[in-house]
This record gives sequence, structure tokens and C-alpha cells, in this order.
Amino acid sequence: MTKASDLFVQCLEEEGVEYVFGVPGEENLDFLDSLSRSRIQLILTRHEQGAGFMASTYGRHTGKAGVCVATLGPGATNLVTAAAYAQLGGMPMVMVTGQKPIKKSKQGRFQILDVVDMMRPLTKYTHQLASADNIPSRIREAFRLAEEEKPGATHLELPEDVAEEQTDSRPLHRSLVRRPLADEKSVRAAVRKIEAARSPVLLIAAGANRKTTSRMLLQLIEKTGIPFITTQLGKGVVDELHPKFLGCAALSAGDFVHRAIESADLIVNVGHDVIEKPPFFMKPGGTEVIHVSTRTAEVDPVYFPQIEVIGDIGNAIWQIKEDIVPSGRWNFDAMLRARAAEVEHRDSMSDDARFPIFPAHLVGCVRKAMPADGIICLDNGVYKIWFARNYPARQPNTVLLDNALATMGAGLPSAMASAMVYPERKVMAVCGDGGFMMNSQEMETAVRLGLDLTVLVLRDDAYGMIRWKQANMGFEDFGLTYGNPDFVKYAESYGASGHRVDSAQALPGLLDHCLSTGGVHLIDCPVDYADNDRILNKEIRELSAKL
Repeated sequence: MTKASDLFVQCLEEEGVEYVFGVPGEENLDFLDSLSRSRIQLILTRHEQGAGFMASTYGRHTGKAGVCVATLGPGATNLVTAAAYAQLGGMPMVMVTGQKPIKKSKQGRFQILDVVDMMRPLTKYTHQLASADNIPSRIREAFRLAEEEKPGATHLELPEDVAEEQTDSRPLHRSLVRRPLADEKSVRAAVRKIEAARSPVLLIAAGANRKTTSRMLLQLIEKTGIPFITTQLGKGVVDELHPKFLGCAALSAGDFVHRAIESADLIVNVGHDVIEKPPFFMKPGGTEVIHVSTRTAEVDPVYFPQIEVIGDIGNAIWQIKEDIVPSGRWNFDAMLRARAAEVEHRDSMSDDARFPIFPAHLVGCVRKAMPADGIICLDNGVYKIWFARNYPARQPNTVLLDNALATMGAGLPSAMASAMVYPERKVMAVCGDGGFMMNSQEMETAVRLGLDLTVLVLRDDAYGMIRWKQANMGFEDFGLTYGNPDFVKYAESYGASGHRVDSAQALPGLLDHCLSTGGVHLIDCPVDYADNDRILNKEIRELSAKL
């Protein structure tokens, strides 16, 4: 016979779990005791939200579900944002929460919420373990569902009395699953449609960044010469220094990339995910769309593709590449002119060495400092637009931004998980001062874990994105500014190294120093968002309209 909590941990080991992130409580003590005798490492965080963000990012990088743990009541409710983050962002994660005894409760309703029901709209699967005998099958199901397309969050509740039961059940082995291949007729129809087009374009979206489609897409682009665009969650699937790269859809409308799309008569949308609105509007009789994904399209007034190629994305792209014959009638001149104009505009701003730091200059400095495989993890703020547009991603999942839930507070924990998964690579968290302070306590966790990590805090002493929206919607400046701690001393209080940027000229050297020196570094970097509206709302639209 085996104790239920021991069996639970054995099942996690069978799933290949390396880490459990979290903040255990009284109701998790049997689980914690069992974990202490496991090869799985407990990563104790300072807040459950940070644990959930770390588990989600582990899942994003590896394709294997990250695991996080919390107690009942407030511990479980603190995981809600992380659950939504993983669910919308397509990141596999399994949450484990504790609960009071369910068979002979003696404490009334103290701290007791219906956590299973609370998690239902936020997860692919949620279940209360009412018997130790069911632990192996429920864990296997939670991991299976978390990891299959579209990946997302699952949840298991392990009550105290169930955790201490005895059982003769044994872990279940992971099943071998191969994704189905796209139907040959749909592939052939897509190929004929592309060959007949005048100006086709590839749009690489979130779903293409979850599996290894990079090599196949590059081969298709090299064979055909068809240009490509990315969504924010599709950044880096193909090297964005490629001459056929047209840009990232970072603004809602009026950008150079939208002019390139307007010149296309066929859009091949690879890995479309409805959490990211497509950077185009379909209309009857207008530009046609081929949908290539693991799942059929969700049709709405904006998106109703004419051909759907459903199956493993990498294999579908390979089939298209093998069958297609490049057409001599294709013309990409208008698209490439739009990209050239965008690059010229971007480069014209990159040397603006004002202080506080101008966003375009900041992005250029970070790109020069980071190697091709370096990972930047963006929190949420207006700087995300600047990085999405102006930072060429060289490899898949090297620009981690959240264009799904778009929550603040995820940048630092995401970078911490990235540094754990890839300790040999350079990792940088890019956070606004507002987002950083929402989970800044995890600096202690990063230092305790001995991570090599640079945290770039962009300080404008305000919730800058909303302040910008407030201004361009005609409202008075109100309610969005605040004070900040001395970030250098704050970092040092955690045992990290603190640095302050005092000029634009000092930034490159400081970035290089932090990235080449071990340990946790925080850089306090004042930023100047004064020209956001002039450039992002007006100048770009006016210049692109002339194409």
C-alpha cells in the first residue's frame, strides 16, 4: 500500500516533472512531505501568481506542463490570473491546490471556496480528487489535456484527508500521441490557390510558435520567396532578419505592415489563434484566406477562411512546400516597398540619444546587447508595442510577450523560468515600473535560486499605457501617476546588483556589463514616452498612407 500523497508525487515523476513552483499551505503538508523525498525540485516563490507565471513559461518553452501548487482559499484565488494567462496564451500548466477534509470536515466554511467550480471557466479541466485510487488516471488526464493542442491550464484539488489515504494504485505511463496529418485534398487545394494568386503572403501566428514549425516555414519561404508577417505571439518562428520578413502586427491599424497586407490577394494564415485578432478584416469578395492550423477556424464577421488545412502545422507546411511550384506571376514589390519604408523609419529613430531614454533607442540598444538566442521577457506596457515592431526576433520563443491575457506582473517570473530552462543563455526581463512592482518580491526568489538574470525596469512613474490612451482619447491627465522606491537600493536589499542609467550613452555599456556578469542585476532606466502619440498614432499612419 502507498500513501496517496506519495502516489501523487510518483505520478508527477512519471510525467517527467522537474519543478513544482508555489507557496504551500497547511492543506498541502502531506504533499510537501512526499515531495521532500522526490527528485522533483520545489521552487518556493513569494506569491502564488509568480509561481503560476513561472510554471506557464516553463510549459511555453518545453511543451511539457509546468506544475504549480497553492493551498485552499486565498492561495487558490491567487492562481486565477496565472490560470487565465496560461489558458489564453496556449501554455501547458497543471495547478494543484489543497483543501480541507471533504469526508469529515470539522471547520465549517473557514477558507472554503468551491475552487473546482471557480477554475472551470479558466481551465481545460478541473477536478477534485475524492479517492486516492483515482489519482493516477486524473493526473494523466490533467497532463494530457494541458499539453494537447491548444495547450492550456488544468487543475486538480487534493483534499487533506484524501492525501493521507492508503492505496494500491500505481502511476500510469505517459501515452504516445501523434498529431493527425492534414488531408491531402485540402493541401492540394491550398497549393493550387497559392499558385494562382498574384501576391500571396504568409502570416505566422501564435499556434505556429507552440510547435516546431520553424524549419518547415523557412524552407517554404526559401523555395517560394513568399514574404511573411508575424503576429506578436508569432515572433521569431522564422528569423526576422530574413529579407522576406515584412514586420510584426503590433499596432491595430495603419502601420506599414497593414499596407503590405492590403497589397496581398491571398493570406496564408499559419497557426491563427482567436486570442490575437488578425491584422486584417475580411469581407465578402475581398482578400481570400487559407487557414493552416491544428484546429478548424472559429468563424466570425472578421474571419471566415475559404480553405482550411487542419492537422499538424509543421507537416502541413512541409506538404505544401513539397507540392508547390513557384509562380512567375507572383509580384511582391508593393509589400517589400512597405517593409523598406518601415525599416527606414525605424532606423531614423534609433540614434535619438535623448534622456530620459527614447523607446526606439532603447529597443535598438537591447537588440545589440542580446545574442541571437538571448531571451527577452516583456511585462505589459506601451513599450511592448515598440519591442514588437522594432526588435527583430532571431529564434522561436526568444521574445516572450503576452498578447493574450496581456497581464501585468508576468515579466519577471517569466524571465526567471526562462533562466531556469536555459541557464546557458542570456535572459532579460523588460518591465515597466508598474508591472515590475506587482511581482517585484520574486527578486528574492531569483537571488535565492542563483539565477543569472537582468531586469530592465523602464521608469516613467505612471501606468504609461493607460495614460497614453487617456490622452489620445481626449481625457484629462488624472489618476495614473505614482511614486517609486529607489530601485537600486531596492535591488540591493534582495541581494541583487542595482544600477541606474544616467544618460543614453551609458545604456549600452551597462547592458553589456549586466549580461556578461553572473547573478541578478536590476537596471533603473528612465524612459520618455512623450512622443508615443505623435509617432505611433500619427506619423506612422501618415507615412504608410503615402505608399
